[in-house]
Amino acid sequence: MQMNVEKLMKMAGAVRTGGKGSVRRKKKAVHKTTTTDDKRLQSTLKRLGVNAIPAIEEVNIFKDDIVIQFPNPKVQASITANTWVVSGTPTTKKLQDLLPGIINQLGPDNLDNLRRLAEQFQKQAPGAGAAPEDDDEEVPDLVPGETFEAAAEDGQAQAS
Repeated sequence: MQMNVEKLMKMAGAVRTGGKGSVRRKKKAVHKTTTTDDKRLQSTLKRLGVNAIPAIEEVNIFKDDIVIQFPNPKVQASITANTWVVSGTPTTKKLQDLLPGIINQLGPDNLDNLRRLAEQFQKQAPGAGAAPEDDDEEVPDLVPGETFEAAAEDGQAQAS
């Protein structure tokens, strides 16, 4: 089997991007860059008078039971405008996973939140020492061999 060079060249010349009868693109699509957003943000921050705060190794933002962590962020602040800007790549982690490493970094407000979380976990943990409350709504434990109907009849007879 030999390849016909003329036939191959003819097929290569007939290649189209859109198919037979398709309209050619008249102008090149121009993609906008996101630099305009960055410039607008920087001009707004400049108006607020933010100053860079150097030598911050880590920023942790606590929200419920998750922590948004910024390692090596760029931090800017305007104390008069009560504005803080933290920029960098964030990672989201659960508070339980970070507790051993950040307890010494917490302030008094977050220590109270930590105590509250610890109390919630103690309530949820089985055998935490808290006595279960007696509810009338609870389903009684059944003795082997009894049925639900018999237990319900016994409960009604004891109530009257």
